[in-house]
Amino acid sequence: MEKYTRIEKLVGIKNVNKIINAKVLIVGIGGVGGSTLEMLVRSGINNITIVDFDTFEESNLNRQILSLETNINKHKVDVAKERIISINSDCNIITYNKKIDESFINELDNNYDYIIDACDDVKAKVLLVKFAIDNNIKIISSCGTGNRLDPSKLYITNIWKTEYDPLAKKFRNELRKKHINYKLPVVTSKELPLIKESGFVGSMAMVPNSAGILLASYVINDIINIAVK
Repeated sequence: MEKYTRIEKLVGIKNVNKIINAKVLIVGIGGVGGSTLEMLVRSGINNITIVDFDTFEESNLNRQILSLETNINKHKVDVAKERIISINSDCNIITYNKKIDESFINELDNNYDYIIDACDDVKAKVLLVKFAIDNNIKIISSCGTGNRLDPSKLYITNIWKTEYDPLAKKFRNELRKKHINYKLPVVTSKELPLIKESGFVGSMAMVPNSAGILLASYVINDIINIAVK
């Protein structure tokens, strides 16, 4: 197909088919997850499930790729579905306008190739890790991108090796409580948070969107088994 010509030249037709046939779940389609979603769809992922219970607010306009003045107060999953179909009408998309909790997690299909956790709810993140482990599904999570300005400080490591990341610290603590020692890959930042006040988060477009691109890149490269050096 014409729309995959450039991808095929880069990775070959066999890998294009792997990408097209992969099934990916994305939880959270805000600043990080919205960018991840965009990259995956444009990279050829044709089977996507998205979960987000939120609506767009005016404060999202400074950083969230899916947010526009024309979709304020609309459900994020509805806006995302419309955008996905406008990029690739062949995409099979399932949407859940719900929050990840213990009751909903049992409703999810367990036939995903990858789970991308781009939410900021620590309890939901832990539930997703447990779900992935129980069902032998690969997973990668996003950690803190707020209160930072430098996207070049983002990197991928496992949850037990992060630095200067308050969200990752809370995440680790909850994993320990559940006796989960899984070496979860995460996108995190080496940049010291610019704002130290508890509960206050400032953000601009560069870091969360770059984190979303890193998540998508990791998943695509893992699906086709190509290590980027």
